[in-house]
Amino acid sequence: MCGNNMSAPLPAIVPAARKATAAVIFLHGLGDTGLVFILVSRPVMPVSLNMNMAMPSWFDIIGLSPDSQEDEVGIKQAAENVKALIDQEVKNGIPSNRIILGGFSQGGALSLYTALTTQQKLAGVVALSCWLPLRASFPQGPISGVNKEIAVLQCHGDCDPLVPLMFGSLTVEKLKSMINPANITFRTYSGMMHSSCIEEMMDVKQFIDKHLPPVD
Repeated sequence: MCGNNMSAPLPAIVPAARKATAAVIFLHGLGDTGLVFILVSRPVMPVSLNMNMAMPSWFDIIGLSPDSQEDEVGIKQAAENVKALIDQEVKNGIPSNRIILGGFSQGGALSLYTALTTQQKLAGVVALSCWLPLRASFPQGPISGVNKEIAVLQCHGDCDPLVPLMFGSLTVEKLKSMINPANITFRTYSGMMHSSCIEEMMDVKQFIDKHLPPVD
């Protein structure tokens, strides 16, 4: 049984220095905890890949190969939970097109899936060391949703042993067939494993600065 109906920890919110006009919602990866920066943790649930050990997870992970079975129900429910977070920020006065959705590993995967299925127009997506879940469920050609022109920054280490670079390469090719390829940036980092580096963080900062510029 998927554990997505469990109560999730409340988001950690880093408040803006003045009235918020934009937001970055960042989703942790598997096993992690944790402008307005909203750092979102997941509920604890059994994960098949880890011998059903309970750990923070957005959805169940059954395998790590491109053709592994996926937790479709769990992925879709998790995406609805993220959409509810976006709705809450809109109610707080931040337009959805001033919100960047991002995440690392499983959180990045969920960010991509949510951005491609939501009816909320977003400013962009930051997808770090991740993949596109349920990729076979998407059309072969361009999507028709509100985010067909969305800006995407996808980053991956070339030495990642957990989510190999192949997953990132397959994902970016799929994304280019679905949304405007001119708006997709794919960065790889020499020697980086399933982690981060200063160069990647600088690329993320530049992306946020570009797509969430200050407003008067």
